[in-house]
Amino acid sequence: MKRYIQASYKLYDATPGRHDLLEETQDGKPFVFITEMGIALEAFEQKIADLEAGEEFRFTLPAASAFGEHLDERVIDLDKSIFTIDGKFDSDHVQLGATLPLENADGNRFLAQVVAIGEKVVRMDLNHPLAGRDLSFEGKVLVNRPATEEDIQAFNDSLHHHCHHGKDGGCGNCDGSCGNDGGCKDGGCHCGE
Repeated sequence: MKRYIQASYKLYDATPGRHDLLEETQDGKPFVFITEMGIALEAFEQKIADLEAGEEFRFTLPAASAFGEHLDERVIDLDKSIFTIDGKFDSDHVQLGATLPLENADGNRFLAQVVAIGEKVVRMDLNHPLAGRDLSFEGKVLVNRPATEEDIQAFNDSLHHHCHHGKDGGCGNCDGSCGNDGGCKDGGCHCGE
């Protein structure tokens, strides 16, 4: 049975020798998801799916159970001409550390981080930004109940509008139809309303 969950948490880099805060939900903006729908990490879901509202959690996921290992073959060089606008290199957006949307020949979209800009190529890292890191979660389950058909439909509708929720429960990457400033409410994305 799918579960509707709201949780607040802090996420730390738990890689040996580190304990850096990477992410934190904000008051009034918990992480909202429905289990078995591919929103949360599977290992994260497994750790909190059986916790009741009000229960706290603290656990560490090794990199392999989180975003996988960092793979060198996923760091690629792309011809600098790909990043031109009106014949000029787009230096406003293509900067070291920037995360850029890319699309392959099959129309699949994904994000990549700029790790180097050379004379003829831009080196892009296609790994998830947290790949290769052990992750520690500390938080509290705020709501945990069976997901209703309405919950599932609202979630599916949000996918139909190409909205992708961030870990902070916010809404982003809505193809311009809702942005990050209020297109989400009641734990769901309401693009185009």
